[in-house]
Amino acid sequence: MTAVPGRIVNVHEAKTHFSRLIDAAHAGETIVVAKGGKPWARLVPLEPPSARRVPGVLAGRLKLPPLEVLLEPLPAEELAAMEQPLL
Repeated sequence: MTAVPGRIVNVHEAKTHFSRLIDAAHAGETIVVAKGGKPWARLVPLEPPSARRVPGVLAGRLKLPPLEVLLEPLPAEELAAMEQPLL
């Protein structure tokens, strides 16, 4: 059997002290819940949420062409190239 990192508690202790155990897990500790003396489940802290997107972060850094240029039809050779398989 492989080594199990963290504190090991039995199911009864986990039920009795669940609030304390989730606080410990939130603080970074790994809690292993054992059933019948065997590791059964693991309480671990959640990963921190990813950074939220901030609209307008590039405002003033990018210079786009005028809308008329962006909406011009593509040249025929570029349209034909898009129809070709990549491989």
